[in-house]
Amino acid sequence: MLQISKADYDLIRWEAERSYPNECCGILLGNIEGSQRTVSLTVTCENARRDLLESRYSIDPEKVIVALKLARSRAETIVGFYHSHPDQPPRYSGTDLAEAHWFDCSYVITSVESGRASGTASFVLQGTEQSKQFVSEEIDIVAYRGLPVAL
Repeated sequence: MLQISKADYDLIRWEAERSYPNECCGILLGNIEGSQRTVSLTVTCENARRDLLESRYSIDPEKVIVALKLARSRAETIVGFYHSHPDQPPRYSGTDLAEAHWFDCSYVITSVESGRASGTASFVLQGTEQSKQFVSEEIDIVAYRGLPVAL
């Protein structure tokens, strides 16, 4: 289960609308206990892709390192990533699965239809690099936890 504050959930959906018709992306920091990932901080990132922005995203590896250092300074870790699917459902694509490499992390996808956020879903990456899969997970939206951070 992914536990996220209403403020962070709304931020992800706002970022998806703001970036439309391109994909947005970001990093989720927090804690993992068993099968529960708790988000304490949402880190917005610029889509580092230079082509296919409407159907692909990439987070600059340096931003991931900075986010990981920030998480460690807070005694936390990276618990997941998010991105949007403009005019597509909130389901992962073959490319999403192929490019996912952070196992036991949440991958949150928000659908944006004609500029308005619609559905949001989350999937956990499981398995090994040779045999990986996304498994649907519940999103538990809770009261406010913290301020969003932009890198």
